[in-house]
Amino acid sequence: MNRSIARIAAAAVVTLAATPAFAHTGHATDGMVAGFAHPLFGLDHILAMLAVGIFAAQKGGVWRFAVPASFMIAMAFGGMLAISGVEFPMVETGIAFSVAIFGLAIVFADRVPAIAGGVLAGVFALFHGAAHGGEIAEGASFLPYAIGFLTATGLLHAAGFAVATFANTTLRYAGAAIAMVGAVLLFA
Repeated sequence: MNRSIARIAAAAVVTLAATPAFAHTGHATDGMVAGFAHPLFGLDHILAMLAVGIFAAQKGGVWRFAVPASFMIAMAFGGMLAISGVEFPMVETGIAFSVAIFGLAIVFADRVPAIAGGVLAGVFALFHGAAHGGEIAEGASFLPYAIGFLTATGLLHAAGFAVATFANTTLRYAGAAIAMVGAVLLFA
């Protein structure tokens, strides 16, 4: 068990050392509608947020709400840090890595403790929040923008939860597909 954790940690360090160039530009960066649209314009954001909802549904109980809440709170915090001028290294790499890890969490949900999923959701959400906060127009109000991206995120989590509820037998395949997309994003 400890060797597995060490291997995952080593893979995380090596993976985060890579810096693929992804961008989420080309859309408005001011207001609630722009904030709502931002997560929907990146496959990486969509897959990670759906995966968080799926994983939360798999874990059940209080974790159905705690894992997505952890993600959303940390994402808002990451967005605030970004607009405050805090530099996040390798934001897009962190986001791509989150897709791969959340996909694997779905595949191995029976072996991943719910609290570990909540912690991972919170840590990776900082990267998603930094990406969202880094896109806001200079001088724009953060609050409406944040309400927008948090609303879209909540809806994506709910969609993932719905997928988990109605497609329970194929979740591991969905998780494997999400993890593979995350791996492709990491090395693209």
